[in-house]
Formats: sequence, C-alpha cells, structure tokens
Amino acid sequence: MVHTVECGVPLRRPELWKTSVTRCPSLVSVCEVSSTTERIARRAHRSAAGLLLGALGVVVELPFLVLTAPALVIRRTRAWVLPATRRLAELERARIARFLGGETSDDYPDGRAWSYLAVRCGVGGLGAGIVALAVLGGVGGAIMVGQLLSGSPIGGGDQRFWYDPFTVVLGGTLLLFLVAQGARGVAGLDRAVARRLLGPSAKDRLRRRVHELATTRAEVVEAVNTERRRIERDLHDGVQQSLVALGMLLGRARRASTPEQITELVRQAHEHSQQALHELREVTWRVYPVALETGGLGAALEALADRSTVPTTLTYELAERPDAATEVVAYFVVSEAVTNALKHSGCTRIEIDVTRNETIVVVRIVDDGVGGADPAGAGLSGLARRVAAADGVLTVASPPGGSTVVRAELPCA
Repeated sequence: MVHTVECGVPLRRPELWKTSVTRCPSLVSVCEVSSTTERIARRAHRSAAGLLLGALGVVVELPFLVLTAPALVIRRTRAWVLPATRRLAELERARIARFLGGETSDDYPDGRAWSYLAVRCGVGGLGAGIVALAVLGGVGGAIMVGQLLSGSPIGGGDQRFWYDPFTVVLGGTLLLFLVAQGARGVAGLDRAVARRLLGPSAKDRLRRRVHELATTRAEVVEAVNTERRRIERDLHDGVQQSLVALGMLLGRARRASTPEQITELVRQAHEHSQQALHELREVTWRVYPVALETGGLGAALEALADRSTVPTTLTYELAERPDAATEVVAYFVVSEAVTNALKHSGCTRIEIDVTRNETIVVVRIVDDGVGGADPAGAGLSGLARRVAAADGVLTVASPPGGSTVVRAELPCA
C-alpha cells in the first residue's frame, strides 16, 4: 500500500506507508555526496599509509624477533626482551588505531606481545608484497604508456600490434584491482590479528561499558532537566501569557457599560481562549504525543507531518512496531529535527524516512534549507544525548548552503 503524507492532508493509518512522490533533486544533497566521497578518499589514504608503515615495520620487527627468540629461554634475558617487545607492540597498536581503525587494548601480558609481533611479521610481509606490486606495476605502467604515446613497440620489441593499447588498459585495470583488494585484505587481516591478540579483555570491556553507562546516565539527567526548563519556558511565555490576557479581557467585559462593548470583549476573550488551548496542545505534544501511545510511531509521525507548515513527505517502512522506548526516541528525533528546520533553515520541503535494517531502526530527516546547523547546539546535542542513552548513534550533516541531514540509528528488539 502506497501513501504520501503532505502538509495539511490527513491520511489513513495503514501498517505500512511508502511515498509515491519522486524524491526532489534539490533534496539529494550534492554536498552530502561530495562529503561521502571525501570521507572514502581519506579512509583509503589512511589505509594506504597504514599498509606502507606496516610493511616498513617488518624491517625492524623480523630481525628483532630472530635475535630475541633464544633470549626468551633464559629468565634473566627474558626480563630485558619482553619490555622492548611491548614497546614495539605499542607502536603497532598506535599505527592500527591511527590508520586502520582497529580496536585494541593495552591490557595484555608482555608475553603475548612477542606472539603478536611474530604473527604480524607474516601480515607485514604480505603488505610489503602488495606495496612492491603496486610500485612495480606503477613503474611498468608508466613505461608502457610512454611507449604507446611515443609510438614505440610495447616492451621494447621490434613490432607494434593493434591490440597493444587494449592489453595495457586491461592489464593495468587487473593489476589495480588486485592491489586494491590485496591492500583491503591485508588491512582487515592486520586489524583481526591485533584484535585477537591485543584486543580488550573482558575486564577492559566491562570497565568501558560501566564508563559509558555512567556517562549516558549523567547526560540523560541533564537532558531531562533541559527538557523541564524548556517546558517551563513554553508554559510561562505562551500559555500563561494567553491566560493572563484572557483574564484581563473578561475583567474589562465585567466593567463594560454597553452591550456592544461586552459583545466585542467576549469575542476577543473567546479568541484568546482558543489560542491558549492551541498553545497548550502544542506543549503537550512536545511532552508526549497521545498518538504515539494509541497508534504507534507511524501515526504520531503522520500527525507531526500533517502539522508542519511546509510540505513534508513521510516514508514509514516498519511492518512491525518497535519497542516503546525506541518509538519515543525516534519520535523526538524527528520532532526536534523538523522544529529546527522550520525555525532556522528557511526550508521549503522536508523529508522523513523511517526504515529498519535487521535490528536497527534508521531515522533520516532531510530539508532543503540553508544548512549550517551546529551539532553542538542545545537542541541537537540534547538529541545526541537522548540517542546515546538508547545505545544509538546520531549524525548530523549540514554544510553551509546545502541540505541538512539528521540521521539516527537506534537498536531495537
């Protein structure tokens, strides 16, 4: 079943929504694509640098292992060898963490450092082979291209053949593929070896988890206090002021001397009462929407999109309702992102996508505004704390002059 939720168009609430509107090209942010390309390029450069340093490290580590292997048998010399081995292992840990992004720990015995270096020498040898293949292939390819451009036979022969350009292109493409896949495989193997031999112990993982829980608990408390202060401001500056104005109008109506004045003041009082009721409903919706409890996340987001002042498209692709905690966090992520877009971005269109990837609910909000949203701002930082408390991840991409993309990944049962 296909449905589109647009501003001011109430729709039914099926179990599965999906928009039939073609995505507006302006919302497919060129800045987002270029940012992704730059991120991939930086990751490739870091991996290449890590591979090269790992290959160079074998030059030091292999002779060290060969010379120190007999010393491990004698207890006195072992006490000198193991600290030096650990220092080399720490250098490797720093290289992997800096360039390959592997997770390791310093909580490992000195004896395991020697075993790690012994295994890593084999991995480093593979990396050195990949580097040598890349260098030789680059030099050979440059020579062949130079021969093609100058009209000389490929490889220094006596005759040129018509298929020489195709051979060079196909051979270079194959070599480039082998080098790229080999570098990727060696980098993955390097991370796996470090994780297996130098990975965090159960004690270290428990300590990290306790620290994360303590941090998120403090952040949740701060987020709750911030939300309470915001609600107090909304009630004081909005509803309370409307009620004060309503009381003043009713007081003037009591003191009025003519029926015409009474009728006009009662009419104004009625308008102020409607405004106060509307503001009170807005506050209650921001605290906790009733639709989230009765109809689920899809119905609540449909109502949110319907109340938006700009055209808002909702794509909801969850066949089953997630757990209540995930629904609440997902709703407030969308609500805060839409509120920020309406207030600050000057957007003319908003897209809301809610999908599920196995055990992860992915919430994505895109607007075509001016960008420049600050992830450290009060609203977005509060959202990040709320998402982190649910063991989720919140990312914000908002280049100046481009679309703002808020993405939350929330684990669910």
